[in-house]
Amino acid sequence: MLGAGLSGAAAALLLKAEGADVTVLDSADENKLLKSTIDNLRAQNIRVICGQAADQDSGKYDFVVASPGIDPASALAQNFSSRKIEIIGELELGWRSCETPVIAITGTNGKTTTTEMLAQMLNDCGQKTIACGNIGKPLSEVAREKIKYDVLTVEVSSFQLETTQTFRPSIALWLNFAPDHLDRYRSVAEYRAAKLRLFEKQTTDDVAIVNAVESLPDLPARKITFSAYTNRADFRLAEGAIVFENKPVLRLNQTKLRGSHNIENLMATLAAGHARGLPFDKMVPPLCAYEPRPHRCEFVRQIGGVDYINDSKATNLDAVEKALLAQSKPVVLIAGGKDKGFTFEPLRELVKEKVRSTILIGEMAERIARDWDGAVKSELATSLADAVERARATAKSGEVVLFSPGTSSFDMFKSYADRGDQFRALVQALPE
Repeated sequence: MLGAGLSGAAAALLLKAEGADVTVLDSADENKLLKSTIDNLRAQNIRVICGQAADQDSGKYDFVVASPGIDPASALAQNFSSRKIEIIGELELGWRSCETPVIAITGTNGKTTTTEMLAQMLNDCGQKTIACGNIGKPLSEVAREKIKYDVLTVEVSSFQLETTQTFRPSIALWLNFAPDHLDRYRSVAEYRAAKLRLFEKQTTDDVAIVNAVESLPDLPARKITFSAYTNRADFRLAEGAIVFENKPVLRLNQTKLRGSHNIENLMATLAAGHARGLPFDKMVPPLCAYEPRPHRCEFVRQIGGVDYINDSKATNLDAVEKALLAQSKPVVLIAGGKDKGFTFEPLRELVKEKVRSTILIGEMAERIARDWDGAVKSELATSLADAVERARATAKSGEVVLFSPGTSSFDMFKSYADRGDQFRALVQALPE
């Protein structure tokens, strides 16, 4: 097992429960890993090797399971691929041990919201499920617990799909696609190819729910389409409502979600429920009750007529674009973070239209400033606290301070959630 994090530990424990002799390898030094996880693995007679010894392990193994966070180009993975030892992913392992139908959700943005919303809706409609995979419990942990579900609602990332072989969701949702993760993939095409593995093993007995504006290859499964931007879709937008077969099925003012991206998340969720045979009148109440999670265009507070919005979940350009399009007031934008290998140039025209001033942080601050030079006034901040103070000094009544970084957080924070929590705390601490 490559990786001693959440997915790796879940896969190791599943394999052990099925009678395998398991070794867990992790390139990190042991003192940087979660002690309780390592202790639990060893208590189950699972061998754990960390640090340089893991990268150089020469043991003989029948096959290798990789956590999604393990880059195939890493020394840890190359040690086995160079020896032609079969490598599968944790998602594939969990799938092979499951006997429950799977609804799989992927997309550059909106995966978590849609997965959670779908799970809440299915459970409220009497179809027992759990939101798992790339959020919550890894699929391997769900498989090991052997709890009976009617269907599993599984968020899947490109990292997880890279190493699938037999994974076949009965319903597959493709929400959207935009460039991302170019620090892992050699090209946008390679990233897209990884995501398209979602449909690879589907048959005519399965359903593919796809965004109508996406250009996808021919799919073997039955297609259901959705879009908030075109009428040439099964689920479309008309007069403030989501429409299916020319009949309104959900009025948007009944829900707690805002923005075109969330309208499409609702459409995809309704389509999945429809594919499961649920009537719309049963699906609508739980969708109207659903509240978005923190860090997704989350309103924090208003100070002096200025709204402060936490969109820390925006870890790519597409998410920033959607956040900006959802704003009706002039924006003071705080952006920046880890360098993931892409340029912010594609947002230049939208930033010029929507943003009055930008405050930039992290590894990418100077690069973003160059990309937007001449389009908007930019200043560099030394920390998030400095950025919030600068935003407070810059923003005027009737404007919005939008924290939408556009890239990941690991240059300065533990996670996007840690980043968003710190932003929220800093804003809450500002005096009236």
